[in-house]
Amino acid sequence: MRSAPLAAALVAAATLLAGCSGTAPSVSAGPTATAVPAAGSSLGPADFAAAAKLPNTVVLDVRTPQEFAAGHLPGATNIDVESADFPQKIASLDKAATYAVYCRSGNRSKVAMSAMQQAGFTQLFDLAGGINAWTSAGGATTT
Repeated sequence: MRSAPLAAALVAAATLLAGCSGTAPSVSAGPTATAVPAAGSSLGPADFAAAAKLPNTVVLDVRTPQEFAAGHLPGATNIDVESADFPQKIASLDKAATYAVYCRSGNRSKVAMSAMQQAGFTQLFDLAGGINAWTSAGGATTT
């Protein structure tokens, strides 16, 4: 009878170890959000992925073209927030669309969202922690 608790402990330990050794499911593989997030919201990777799947949502990478080329979220459009023509480029975007904005760490996406809000965009949110948080959470990137 003493071996039953030991066996149960070994099974529990093996289950825990097996769960830790596998790869985490991709954040982009999750569900679709039920509603557009509040304007200016910062979302964690899973919530960002869910909201980015909503119809009429544009994933907008505001990093430099070099950063974008090194790896970006699938389907993302690149407009560098630090480029001199950023205001002109966003002026040509559809203001009725929803924009899922991200950068490397979350700082430039906040700058971009502020400029976009001043330009009349009302449906936009960003990725808290940027692509760094995305990849840490298992999110897919492409080149």
